[in-house]
Amino acid sequence: MPEIKETSLLKDLWSDDEAQKLGKNQLALLRYRSNLLGADLRITNFGGGNTSSKIELPDPFTGAPVRVLAVKGSGGDIGSIKESGFALLYLDRLEQLKEIYRGEQYEDEMVGYYPLSAFGENRVAASIDTPLHAFLPFPHVDHLHPDWAIALAASANGKQKLAEFNKKYGRKLVWVPWQRPGFELALLIENAVKQNAGTDGIILGGHGLFTWGSTQRECYLNSLHTIDQMGEFIQQHQAKKGILFGGLEHAPLADRKNVAIQILPALRGALSSNRCVVAHYADNADTLTFAGSKWSRELGALGTSCPDHFLRTRVCPMFVRWDPAKEDITSLKTRIGEQVVTYRADYKTYYEACATKDSPKLRDSNPSVVIIPGVGLLGFGKTKKEARITTEFFINAIHVMAGANALEDGEVAHPFPQARRAEQSAQFSQLHNYVALPRAEAFRIEYWALEEAKLQRMPAETEFSRKIALVIGGASGIGREAALLLARRGAHVVVADFDQAGAKKSAADAGAISSPEFTASTVVDLSSSESLAEAVKFTVMQFGGIDVVVNTAAIYPVPSADGELSEALWAKTFLVNVTGNYLLGRQTEWIFKDQNLPATMVLTGSANAVVPKKGSEAYDASKAALNHLIRELAIKLGPTVRVNGIAPATVVAGSTMFPRDRVIQSLQKYKIEFMESESTEELRSHLANFYAQRTLTKRPILPQDCANAIVWLASDQSAKTTGHVIPVDGGLWEAYLR
Repeated sequence: MPEIKETSLLKDLWSDDEAQKLGKNQLALLRYRSNLLGADLRITNFGGGNTSSKIELPDPFTGAPVRVLAVKGSGGDIGSIKESGFALLYLDRLEQLKEIYRGEQYEDEMVGYYPLSAFGENRVAASIDTPLHAFLPFPHVDHLHPDWAIALAASANGKQKLAEFNKKYGRKLVWVPWQRPGFELALLIENAVKQNAGTDGIILGGHGLFTWGSTQRECYLNSLHTIDQMGEFIQQHQAKKGILFGGLEHAPLADRKNVAIQILPALRGALSSNRCVVAHYADNADTLTFAGSKWSRELGALGTSCPDHFLRTRVCPMFVRWDPAKEDITSLKTRIGEQVVTYRADYKTYYEACATKDSPKLRDSNPSVVIIPGVGLLGFGKTKKEARITTEFFINAIHVMAGANALEDGEVAHPFPQARRAEQSAQFSQLHNYVALPRAEAFRIEYWALEEAKLQRMPAETEFSRKIALVIGGASGIGREAALLLARRGAHVVVADFDQAGAKKSAADAGAISSPEFTASTVVDLSSSESLAEAVKFTVMQFGGIDVVVNTAAIYPVPSADGELSEALWAKTFLVNVTGNYLLGRQTEWIFKDQNLPATMVLTGSANAVVPKKGSEAYDASKAALNHLIRELAIKLGPTVRVNGIAPATVVAGSTMFPRDRVIQSLQKYKIEFMESESTEELRSHLANFYAQRTLTKRPILPQDCANAIVWLASDQSAKTTGHVIPVDGGLWEAYLR
């Protein structure tokens, strides 16, 4: 192993105290080592790479100790993996596979033997990289995808620069040309170690890094220091180079976030031709430098190098040809529409050129990464998490390209060191010093039958998966329950309310049901057009658009002691309860238009809209007006947007319209017994039960009942219903329409 010195870029996170708590449990120590490595994206990307340990366990058949390989399971992430996430396999059975192997043409069939090699009751799906770990003669192995290492691996002069690196740092890393991950690569790296005595690591051309150690700690340190030294090496070259990607052509826009908001719904709609997507926006310094550089379009067209990258980012991103200094938003939207069509056609051509009769069907010809000069990078996926990770992966790719650019020190020529054989070199794509995989190789991974099988194993999507909901009034009562139910059914939810703390709490609770990344909160004033516009823009920036708008917010004005309502309070009631809903429709209309995707609005009316009562004229009349506004909005926004409403009878539980003092007044008014020591919710329950006796079902109307109706109206199950108000009143005959 190399001499261990202090790191300059990465931090040694290992704690001897924590490790000692795990004792001699090698699986627990492997989990600990893996989590530390995955805690820094400079060490490896999300879900990328594998870690393993060769350990002894008692054979469940004989009780005798046997050697077992513990390796990260397929699709896992080392940063968050638990002990249950590792596949356990008999090492001797994996070794026996060498005798069965029929050659590279048949290497995929070897994967079928991995489940047959499983140890004991372990049924974790083994990664395609399993034999790469099994055949290396070291107790502990890390296979990682650090940007700095891949920059070396993706350089036309990579092998030469590796020799320079080895000399500078006294290392013995070995170069292995590109080979798709699998059984053949396992044999190649095993042979590389045998032929290079004393080697302390492997660089896989166009792929990544292998390091190892005789103990868990030694393996961790070898990986950490190797990557740290490579970071130093790359950064020293970057400092000398100065200019990256040919220099800056388009400077970042000062108002780029506002530009992103204005184009995101149109972009999301264009990229949802197959299935709806959710967006993530990045405008960090590295992203803006790349997006505005002279080489960004050509480098982007080459695509990424590391297999893990383009499984997320597709074979290449979509680069939008737009001059931020000379062209406006309208022009940008036009360019997006044109270039999405071109991208789909090019992608289909790529698929048809590379596909065989056994290839999986074309999945989606839309890009998952979009680059816009002056604006930055936008990633898309089925969830916010996937969109964010996709974006991060292309940022990884930018770092790789930057590193390869920095390592350039003269003319580059064939054969490239990534090619196993000289005649294969011309198949690799190259710009300056950066080398991308051949399109055929990229296709073999993107449409690998084994990757397709991994996709098929993923759980089915839920009812509101890929949908984005804005819930106004979501801090309490019906709105809160609607937000929670939408989250439970897979939606991405923004909770907006005048009560900012309450909105934040509801969003956190919704996130606990689904994922914290799927929820957000913001403050909103329903009586303010500007406030509604900000809430709408906030939602677009969070997730890319809006598919569902729910409003449960309203006010119930309380008359003065003489029973009269002031003119100001009358006007405010209509401003919030009627005009606010109109303004909400107006502020979201442009999003629905730009997306051109099916969408729904559900507004909250009341049984009071058709039941006149003394003392509630303002509230009742405002809800009657809202009923007609629902019909008007359904006509105005159709056919793309459906607009409906619910009409609850009095909902007392959890309602801000029924603070404790008002509940007590009502209980006293109706001569309902109660005790002052009872909680507000207990008092509300007494009142709700009283109101329930006015209905046919004799059951209180709960926030959950109204939320169920709202979510039904927001779902595809009500796809043929628009312009209607659904009663949720327990059978209140006074509210029957005449």
